[in-house]
Amino acid sequence: MTADRIRVLLVDDDALVRTGLRLMLGGAPDLDVVGEAADGADVADAVARLRPDVVLMDVRMPVLDGIAATRNLGARGGHRPAVIVLTTFDADATVLEALRAGAAGFLVKHTPPERIVDAVHRAAAGEPVLSPTVARALIDRVAGGADPVDERRRRARDRFALLTERERQVARAVAEGLSNADIAGRLFLSVGSVKAHLSSALTRLDMTNRIQLALLAHDAGDD
Repeated sequence: MTADRIRVLLVDDDALVRTGLRLMLGGAPDLDVVGEAADGADVADAVARLRPDVVLMDVRMPVLDGIAATRNLGARGGHRPAVIVLTTFDADATVLEALRAGAAGFLVKHTPPERIVDAVHRAAAGEPVLSPTVARALIDRVAGGADPVDERRRRARDRFALLTERERQVARAVAEGLSNADIAGRLFLSVGSVKAHLSSALTRLDMTNRIQLALLAHDAGDD
């Protein structure tokens, strides 16, 4: 395997689903399925051993569900792969819970093979596996959570203040659902600079992906 290949870990308690995904992804010239796990409880060890770039994670598993496993990956140190959560049904509650846990996006299991392959590529590149329209709707839905608005905004603004002004500008653009290229055009930056600011912001806030950053920017509101 060469350095530019994308390493994928499959996590699903159904062996037939794992086999189908392995066959599907095996046809892509730059993807390698480096391992499988049958339960969320095995994910942390598998990630530490295999260092995948992307994890395709089932939600419902008998010992530890996929959302809890995703949350655990976000809380641990070391290698943090992008997680795409696989769901049987496109249920808002499940999707929102997965995004809050740190997932880069979600796919329903009957997604066409070419879209799953494309989603793996996008997740590995740090892009959300959601269209800008869906991302915007989900961010709005999450913002209406259980916490009182004023308290949620205060906490978000405290964290948002840890970023540099340029990082905050990039984060606000991400919250609008803009792509890296669109952000570069708006802020008169190169795409590489946008990626660098995103990476710096995520590291500073100990976040795993741009959707979490977008949620924070939305909750913080305008200065």
